[in-house]
Amino acid sequence: MHPPSRAAPTLLSELRSAHGLGGIDGHLGSTVTGSDGAGMPGVMPITAETAAALRDRVRSRGVNPVVYWMARALLQPCFHVYFRLARIGREHIPAAGPVILAANHRSFLDPFVIAVLMRRPVYFMAKKELFYKRWQGWLLNALGAFPVDRGHGDEDAIATAREVLERGDCVVIFPEGTRVRRGPLGAPRRGVGRLALQTGAPVVPVAVIGTDAVRRGWRIRPRKIRIRCGPPLTFPRVEEPSPRLAAAVTRRVWPCVELQWEWLGGMPRQRPRPRDPGEDAPTPTPTPTPGAASGEQGLVSAA
Repeated sequence: MHPPSRAAPTLLSELRSAHGLGGIDGHLGSTVTGSDGAGMPGVMPITAETAAALRDRVRSRGVNPVVYWMARALLQPCFHVYFRLARIGREHIPAAGPVILAANHRSFLDPFVIAVLMRRPVYFMAKKELFYKRWQGWLLNALGAFPVDRGHGDEDAIATAREVLERGDCVVIFPEGTRVRRGPLGAPRRGVGRLALQTGAPVVPVAVIGTDAVRRGWRIRPRKIRIRCGPPLTFPRVEEPSPRLAAAVTRRVWPCVELQWEWLGGMPRQRPRPRDPGEDAPTPTPTPTPGAASGEQGLVSAA
């Protein structure tokens, strides 16, 4: 077993001084080994306490304004000149108030190019592994990212996103849950539906195309990137939506993202073959029994 890295106090000092994260001493774990870091200096897993401190910084203070706007001033001209960035449908994004941007995910660049759609800071979830390197974790947190433990129903990350929306800010959600490298879009998870119902925030479907062709090894190639936004979707507010209702809302949102994706020239997903004339009709779906589920279905239809 590798001994604890001496870089941990440096990360804690940076977090305290730059972000005001007091009271998190001693919460970094041992040096990462194996595929997550292979014992590299400065690469350390984050404990639950450290992740909570990073989320609390986003909840209480938001982005670091100096770091955020300096990064934006540097990156946005590069996006427009080097990647010939095209932004379509920006008028669909509300200028103020809470909003969820539901987008497909192809590249590490996606959160940054989506951020330049708006003239205000955006916040987004990032897998906790991205916070293992102390400098990278500090920078991402300063830019509005907060860690999420994927595949484990991270309630704290959802609560952080909810608080960000309730104070009137913008959250970027990647419903696929991970990067989908090639082909059509992946299957969405129901988190975006749950967040839309719990906050009542409008959901703007966003498609990004071209970012997956930018990086080859360490080379960043000049490939054209395009983003397209669709009209916002609104849903009734539900304090404790059931998984079934959240999934139903997600099924309303995701086809709108696919529509923007296909408009940009992305590969469509395979759809069922149309039935030929004279072919036997498919077996009808059983009618759901009256009750809570029917009421939930009515909420989604009404939206």
